[in-house]
Amino acid sequence: MSASRFNSKSMVVTGAAQGIGRQVALEAAAEGAHLTLVDRSPLVRDVAKQINSEYGQGSAIFVEADLETWAGNEEAVAKANDTYGALDVLVNVVGGAIRMRPFQHFDEKQLIAEINRSLYPTLFGCNAALPYMIEQGRGAIVNVSSIATKGVNRVPYAAAKGGVNALTAALAFEVGTKNIRVNAVAPGGTTAPPRMVPRGTDPLTEQDKIWMQEVVDQTIRSSHLKRYGLLREMSAAILFLASDAASYITGTVLPVGGGDQG
Repeated sequence: MSASRFNSKSMVVTGAAQGIGRQVALEAAAEGAHLTLVDRSPLVRDVAKQINSEYGQGSAIFVEADLETWAGNEEAVAKANDTYGALDVLVNVVGGAIRMRPFQHFDEKQLIAEINRSLYPTLFGCNAALPYMIEQGRGAIVNVSSIATKGVNRVPYAAAKGGVNALTAALAFEVGTKNIRVNAVAPGGTTAPPRMVPRGTDPLTEQDKIWMQEVVDQTIRSSHLKRYGLLREMSAAILFLASDAASYITGTVLPVGGGDQG
């Protein structure tokens, strides 16, 4: 990795408390980024503290905010711009299936919750960031989608991520002449430490566990490499699209699923 790839660039990473978001933040810090880490979990403070104590090239501030809300996204990007004087990169990571079950077993509230979790944070985040990027005449947005747009037991999540893909394509077309690039990475199944903050609050039933295992089996079966990916394999694609090395790439959804195209 080049220590100068994100040197002094202002980068917002959402969902930075754990998982892919945390991995992106740590690697961007190692390459000189000035980070604004956003999550509704107070665990995001620990990631910022780690960066500021261990990563001499980069720096980090944190914002605890609910990114399912309009106000949370506006607060996050304003803090980044106020602190660093710019908003060069936005990485929208927040999302994730809350429940995994056949479509007919979702109720109205559960369907709404999936869309709120996996579409609105990205939709609101892009909208909040654009005025800053347009004013400064540059910017790169990387949205995290999913290859689960074609997968079992996650229809509402797939619909939300399909919306992220459409948002990415349409917005890239709309702002391309403004020197703003918009791309997405669609991760496959990813091996990560156990979540410190679970996506859902309902206890898993035995039937839930069976449905979740069906997702795992289908994910591995659909991968040409027959395995889950690693956090660093996801962050590598995200940071490539965020970097100037991808300066002629926009409107693209890059599958990172071991050959599974979603």
